Amino acid sequence: MSQYPTTRSRRLRRSEALRRQVAETRLHPASFVLPLFVVPGRGVSNPIGSMPGHSQLSVDEVVPVVKEAAAAGVGGVMLFGLPASKDETGSGAWDPSGPVPTAIRAIKDQAEEITVWADVCLCEYTSHGHCGVLDGEVVDNDRTLPLLAQAATAYAAAGADVIAPSDMMDGRVATIREALDETGHLELAICSYSAKYASAYYGPFREAAESAPAFGDRRTHQMDPPNAREALAEVTLDLAEGADMVMIKPAGPYLDVIAAVRARTDVPVVAYQVSGEYAMVEAASANGWIDGDRVMLESLTAIARAGAGITLTYFATRAARALSEV
Repeated sequence: MSQYPTTRSRRLRRSEALRRQVAETRLHPASFVLPLFVVPGRGVSNPIGSMPGHSQLSVDEVVPVVKEAAAAGVGGVMLFGLPASKDETGSGAWDPSGPVPTAIRAIKDQAEEITVWADVCLCEYTSHGHCGVLDGEVVDNDRTLPLLAQAATAYAAAGADVIAPSDMMDGRVATIREALDETGHLELAICSYSAKYASAYYGPFREAAESAPAFGDRRTHQMDPPNAREALAEVTLDLAEGADMVMIKPAGPYLDVIAAVRARTDVPVVAYQVSGEYAMVEAASANGWIDGDRVMLESLTAIARAGAGITLTYFATRAARALSEV
């Protein structure tokens, strides 16, 4: 008599075709959103040293990248803007001729099959690098809210599909929702960065967006990494204020939070695989320590398995192509 049970788990693992057919989690390019950094000018493509394969791009250079992503099946792009000049209030964020509104119009004109997400925060636009106007050395929450709403309505007027406030000010979703509705954008979706942690994984992004704070840090408004239940409270508040989707950032180190949020709500759950996550995979791959493409897909699968239906990732186009080859 055999010492093994009749059920043998390995039966469903014996070939690539069979493993693919019984996979519990499936990645699809449409679930990816590619973050892009838009700068003024023409013909500008400034490589980002800590993020190989990515650059700061002028609008004319952004459009081909977006078309390439769309052709690979990527579902959306997230735009971050770097203005020509900065000031204390971040007024470049709502300039209708600024890099983000200009890029939105160009993309909607030439690549309308892809969704355009607009990040709403002031850190790239303020001379001090903080996420809002200051009261001394502290971000003034309530004075910042109407400025965020101005930025959101500027992006809405340009044709954005999704407004994504990332500033972590209390009450910003309600303020932005009210401003959008008052300006006739009742149908425009809001994806709130509901659980954005004060993470050390953002380093390369600060280089890409030129948004490092001139002093201090962002721990007074971004979430404290030890806290998970607080993330659920933030999600509940943002949904009550009118968020249509909620985001967890970073993704990989916070899979437990993604899973907990997915279990709590039925709205789309979004995760942001941030610049540090991307840079670590690229650096290890460049040194021959890991198989970069396999780690890329494995990490994205883990994020989806945890419960994210949409993932912002700097791997978006590359991952989409890899999936088409499977």
